[in-house]
Amino acid sequence: MKELQQALAEIHSIRSHVARGTEFRGYGPASIAASGVLALLVAAVQAPWTARHANGDISSWVAIWAGTAAVSLLLSGLETLVRARRVHRGFVREMIQSAVEQFLPALMVGLLLTVVLVRVSPQEGWILPGLWQLIFSLGVFASCRFLPRQMFAVGVWYLATGLYCLAVAGATRTLSPWLMGIPFGVGQLMVAAVLHFGYGESLE
Repeated sequence: MKELQQALAEIHSIRSHVARGTEFRGYGPASIAASGVLALLVAAVQAPWTARHANGDISSWVAIWAGTAAVSLLLSGLETLVRARRVHRGFVREMIQSAVEQFLPALMVGLLLTVVLVRVSPQEGWILPGLWQLIFSLGVFASCRFLPRQMFAVGVWYLATGLYCLAVAGATRTLSPWLMGIPFGVGQLMVAAVLHFGYGESLE
């Protein structure tokens, strides 16, 4: 029994090692492109409300974008599961686990930072769009090693827009939906394009 458990552990270790060195083709260009369009639509709908309520509640603003992110993650997660089962037969669990391990730290840091900022210093909420984009760029850079190499340009995009948003918002110290919608909308469309051409297959 001990030998069997050791053999199974070694097999699992080998499979995990192979997964970490294999290009992950589970991300779906279609759902990621949809998340980019969704970000632009949310910004367009939210912009008039923000203009009328310049000093609006930061909690409501965060809730809208957190909901947008949740919908995007749900759509992407569902398509990823379907694609990974088709593309990575036999390595589905290891490949998805490896992908999650790369991006999860950035997501958790973004979530915890948001909770602390909203509770402790809500008047400084204007920095959130820029910080979210900087944190997202770290997740993209961490994932580059098992995605098409053009994904590095996406990480640079989010890094540049994050710094730009901090500079622009710092002048007015107000929240703008467009500082979320445009960077994430264009950024996710870039991700979808990189995956589409990098995978060499049609959008699904």
